[in-house]
Amino acid sequence: MKIENTNIEEVKVIIPKVFEDFRGYFFESFKSNEYLSRGLPAEFVQDNEVRSKKNVLRGLHYQLDKPQGKLVRVVHGNILDVAVDIRIGSPTFGQHHMVELSAENKKMFFVPEGFAHGYLVTSQESIVLYKCTNIYNAKDEYGIRWDDATIGIAWGKNPPILSERDKNLPTLNEQKFLPEY
Repeated sequence: MKIENTNIEEVKVIIPKVFEDFRGYFFESFKSNEYLSRGLPAEFVQDNEVRSKKNVLRGLHYQLDKPQGKLVRVVHGNILDVAVDIRIGSPTFGQHHMVELSAENKKMFFVPEGFAHGYLVTSQESIVLYKCTNIYNAKDEYGIRWDDATIGIAWGKNPPILSERDKNLPTLNEQKFLPEY
């Protein structure tokens, strides 16, 4: 396994060692002792699977009282995955990192607790799996507008398909509830 650092210290891109032959491929997507030895969380309490169609944008979401660190990977299709540092007092507050995740490249993205997370589907369909460090709580979920100019995420030219909730999220500057660094 190879871990790539990003422009935000706590956000990581994980590239597994893939063994391929005429039968197909094999790789370890998660191994607790390997993650621990590399400074990543090894305790995840919830797994999620999401299927979406092309141009669906999910996010930018976060939880405050029970923040969720997420280990994200794609098993079908392609996405642009984004982590945004929203921790008040952080030297990288408001900055983001984007990575392309796909079934082909098998990269994984670690989004730490205290970060907003979102992704855009760039293939006809995607299936995204992610492990979470805390249990989801709908009453504790917050979000930031996907096209917030102060964050400046380059999602692409096509207008995304958004949920009604995501269409009405506040910008980062309008947000009243943010985590501390």
